[in-house]
Amino acid sequence: MASPDIDSPWLCAANESFGGCFNMQIEEIKSANVLNVLEAPTSSMSDTCNIPKPPPYPNKTSKEANNCKRILGTCSVPQEIKDTWDRLFKEAYGADVYIITDRKSYVPAHCNVLSISSPMLGNILQQSKVKDGIRYIKILGVPCEAVYMFIRFLYSSCYEEDEMKKFVLHLMVLSHAYSVPSLKRICTDFLEQDYLTRENVIDVLQLARSCNAPRLSFICVRMVVKDLKTISSTEGWKVMKRANPALEQELVESVVEADSRKQERMRKIEERKVYLQLYEAMEALLHICRDGCRTIGPSDKMLKGSQVACNFPACKGLESLVRHFSNCKTRVPRGCVHCKRMWQLLELHSRMCNDPDYCKVPLCRHFKEKVQHQTKKDEAKWKLLVSKVIAAKNALGPFSARPVDLL
Repeated sequence: MASPDIDSPWLCAANESFGGCFNMQIEEIKSANVLNVLEAPTSSMSDTCNIPKPPPYPNKTSKEANNCKRILGTCSVPQEIKDTWDRLFKEAYGADVYIITDRKSYVPAHCNVLSISSPMLGNILQQSKVKDGIRYIKILGVPCEAVYMFIRFLYSSCYEEDEMKKFVLHLMVLSHAYSVPSLKRICTDFLEQDYLTRENVIDVLQLARSCNAPRLSFICVRMVVKDLKTISSTEGWKVMKRANPALEQELVESVVEADSRKQERMRKIEERKVYLQLYEAMEALLHICRDGCRTIGPSDKMLKGSQVACNFPACKGLESLVRHFSNCKTRVPRGCVHCKRMWQLLELHSRMCNDPDYCKVPLCRHFKEKVQHQTKKDEAKWKLLVSKVIAAKNALGPFSARPVDLL
């Protein structure tokens, strides 16, 4: 931050007049207290004492319950109707389609039901050959149990939880390939809630991208970003690295990007803490100069000493700094570090003050006049600082416990 030269005659005279503005009671002050303010950001209890507590995080049980309610809430078909359609599938009464699966097994079904439930299957059935009144189609590449579950779902939307756990990946592929969005949604929800592990997340990610499931894909990428070290040692990662090196490069770049965003976010948080601390220092400075605090205050105020509790977090450090600044005899180039900091605080207050003619903070009007002689570069730096300090204060919102009327 720009600061004036302490050796200048104008500032020496101003320093001498500064001490006359205050009534100070003698109190032992440890050297460590001069000045901790502005050196390390400190949290303030007054910032958060009036902020209501947030609601508790939902536990896993309530999440699962809400998910089940959401799925069940979309279905208003009575259970008796479901059971009827399920029985029709299992008994295969009047079946006119045989679905050939792996291991030379087949699943009997009804052409009309399959055509209505899946337009893709309807097109395949129309192109299939009829032999003795029976149509034959093939669904290969997945276990026959998964094909059985898939066709059963087309009839009644029923499935067993244990079987879903075992064949969810195959059902995800079938639901996407044959355009059954209701089953695809159930598979996606199941994978998001109960199935993902570090060992299978890469396989699920590749499946999600192939089956156009962006939310599931995002969840998988986020899991990889959080624990790349462990996941990169799994067998799924090694296979993906050989078969799809572009995906590996994309995931590594996602991790680097997430780490950069995290560092940038932490930098902004620390920067905001510094600006908030500067605002607290402005409040404390005005409080000391206008009302007086403990052992220091305006010359026309009666002080009550240390018995008075102070609600300004930066007040104690600033009180020590004001006391040091009034009595400091150092005359080395640019002054001591504490005096330099005091000059900066006084100039910052002056730039934020809207009524310098009636302001009780010393040298406020002097700094206002000094602005006219500064370079454009220094002026731009100070304007930027003032805007960031005000923006940090405004970001606190309506829950700030400190008084808002600073200037």
